[in-house]
Amino acid sequence: MRVLVVGAGVTGLTCAVRLAEAGHRVDVLARELPLETTSAVAAALWYPYRSAPRERVAAWAAATYAELAAIADREADSGVRMLEGTELLIERSPDPWWRDAVPALDRVLHPTTPFRDGWRFMAPVVEMPIYLRWLQDRLAAAGGTVTRMALPGLPEHAPVVVNATGIAGGPLSGDRDMTPVRGQVVLVEQFGLDRWWLDAAGPTYVVPREREVVVGGTDEVGSWDRTPDPDSARDIIARASRLVPEVADATVLRHRVGLRPVRSSVRVEEEQRGEQRVLHCYGHGGSGVTLSWGCADEVLAML
Repeated sequence: MRVLVVGAGVTGLTCAVRLAEAGHRVDVLARELPLETTSAVAAALWYPYRSAPRERVAAWAAATYAELAAIADREADSGVRMLEGTELLIERSPDPWWRDAVPALDRVLHPTTPFRDGWRFMAPVVEMPIYLRWLQDRLAAAGGTVTRMALPGLPEHAPVVVNATGIAGGPLSGDRDMTPVRGQVVLVEQFGLDRWWLDAAGPTYVVPREREVVVGGTDEVGSWDRTPDPDSARDIIARASRLVPEVADATVLRHRVGLRPVRSSVRVEEEQRGEQRVLHCYGHGGSGVTLSWGCADEVLAML
């Protein structure tokens, strides 16, 4: 069956790979090519963030964790690594609601001030520029294509369309339940960091890549501004330095901004439009990478 996937971020490419490898003829259409999308900005630490409902998100996250762990194990050129890291918390807390999605989670017994609780666990960390190219190559190997195309709406001439348009999912499908949440990051030179650190209250995170470290972030609801803000960058560095002191003296390489596509609930469902089937898969909030393979599996199952 011919399928058009609209959107070339991590959700669109992952859906396209699943469908193409299942034998469908898949073409991806997108205004922004993979390395231009919000996905390319992501620190891409596996972690459910700003996505609901919890039951479905936990299941999608668990499936994606397993798939990314398998990719890290067998695909050295994918940009996926399994790294241990620590989340620190200001107040004592029960286990996170997504606890069952990870194989093991250990409490931090003596967190540093001002933190009073925390946990360590192994998580997939994805170097997005490498991974997005890898996904596109995998799609091409399965016969799929990616084409830049600015669309005024969802295509009407294909029997099946997958709507994986991220923040554009609202305007393209007439969905008013979409809000941009601006996230800014600072990329600094790698200084020997080999584990990730997180304080979700900020959100503040320090996530290592091979040659650089992603330091974030911001959580600005309703902002469409993609221009890096110098004051926000200074605040990010100051907060991150409390987690990893070396960040304060690290060489800044560049600044990036992405818009998280936040919705009251992730939309993974089918809509019949006359003779056409539209499979919606958008509104993943800050969990695009974290839910990607689980949601792609559900899209394939719907088809």
